[in-house]
Amino acid sequence: MATSSKAKKTVRIASGRKRARQDVKLNAANTALRSKFRTVIKNVQKAVVTGDKAKAAELFKNAQQVIDSVADKGLFHKNKAARHKSRLSAAVKSLSA
Repeated sequence: MATSSKAKKTVRIASGRKRARQDVKLNAANTALRSKFRTVIKNVQKAVVTGDKAKAAELFKNAQQVIDSVADKGLFHKNKAARHKSRLSAAVKSLSA
């Protein structure tokens, strides 16, 4: 999003260079996890909108695992994960009403 076109300054100290290399890998991993998190949430929401309770329930079950794993890795706070699961659960349950 907020990437600049300027080249970043290189770090002179070896430990700093290693940290910069690690940050690139960690950033890529976190970006992939964040994307997966958003995708599973959108999939459940789409199933709820279409009114397919069975599909929504199945997608929600998978989404819970993804949301918990992202929270366990520290990408998001546990409360944020709980909030998302709660809202998705309420949406899936509202289909039966």
